[in-house]
Amino acid sequence: MSNQTKSNMLVDGKLKQAANDSERIEAYLTSNCVQNHASNLLPLDNGDLLCVWFAGTQEGISDISIYLSRLNKGEKEWSKAVKVSDDSTRSEQNPILFNAPDGKLWLLYTAQKSGNQDTAIVRYRVSEDNGYSWGPIETLFDKPGTFIRQPIVVLNNGEWLLPVFYCYTSPGQKWTGDKDISAVKISNDQGKTWEEYEVPHSVGCVHMNIEKLEDGTLLALFRSRWADHIYSSTSTDNGRTWSEPIPTQLPNNNSSIQFTKLNNGHLALVFNNMNAENCTERRLSLYDEIEDEEDSSVKASIEGNVEDEKSEGEGRAAFWGAPRAPMTIAISEDNGKTWPYMKNLEVGDGYAMTNNSKDKLNREYSYPTIKQTPDGKIHVAFTYFRQSIKYVSVSEEWVKA
Repeated sequence: MSNQTKSNMLVDGKLKQAANDSERIEAYLTSNCVQNHASNLLPLDNGDLLCVWFAGTQEGISDISIYLSRLNKGEKEWSKAVKVSDDSTRSEQNPILFNAPDGKLWLLYTAQKSGNQDTAIVRYRVSEDNGYSWGPIETLFDKPGTFIRQPIVVLNNGEWLLPVFYCYTSPGQKWTGDKDISAVKISNDQGKTWEEYEVPHSVGCVHMNIEKLEDGTLLALFRSRWADHIYSSTSTDNGRTWSEPIPTQLPNNNSSIQFTKLNNGHLALVFNNMNAENCTERRLSLYDEIEDEEDSSVKASIEGNVEDEKSEGEGRAAFWGAPRAPMTIAISEDNGKTWPYMKNLEVGDGYAMTNNSKDKLNREYSYPTIKQTPDGKIHVAFTYFRQSIKYVSVSEEWVKA
């Protein structure tokens, strides 16, 4: 990391005008942990803006917990992050916030053993005071391998729809992401019970992100384990059946994306405008650095999986290690068919061959989240070098300029 980059990243939570850009506001958030990753934003009805993410030593380690920071309405500084999960035996990851119609605030997140995503379960807490205090930690889904990343959608009929993905493995093998699939959970009783509907032929399509279009159609966009393209799917029956995911023209690098419907009906997407084409390096998996009693067998298993797939020609191997940069925001005016307006929020080499934040080698911009508030401001947050969460505020006009 250059000295210029170091000096520019003042992690104090204070809003500042970006250098040479009066239309862009920025801030850096942190938990005072070594690693900070996978943020999600939520505007509250009172004008506050919340941000949650996970932090600790390193993704997959049991000291990873969920943290929350708040930007109070009218203020110029994000609050000090507070820890809002509590399990010293599991890595707690991928938090999302949901402002239920009854005014209660939900926090949902995953909890897994070590780097084994196929052991993940989904937990939740509920707040009745906009996140200042929280009720007990409870389990929402206990099926091992259940993962979340994207927000709950309230359908026009009042039902709640939560996209999930399942991390599956073959018997005796370590999770690598090759067999992950997507589904949706739907509740008609405010989260007490859920029905599940699988997305057909969705192997490799994860982080399903859903928005309601003006005509009632549900549009889903997916991260691709194959690091080729963003994929899309639609539903016209309130999420019960989905079209088979198909690749869009937008690239994906096997890293998270997020999009939102703007106040005027346009769509805004944040993503890494990059895929695995021409990548010469490849990681074994997301967690190949985690050293434990299984480390040698883990790597052997993963390497075996990749070689078997190459030799047999059956199945596909998840691609890990593609650069996670630039961080790009795009606008669509035709329900996601085309994205003619694009602008980079961050540019760099996106080095993502390591998740180790202690040595500060990672240079990724990743796992973006995007929301718009009634005043028209577009709020974005994303992982900055896995050391902090960067917050950026712009307008649709800024993107199109």
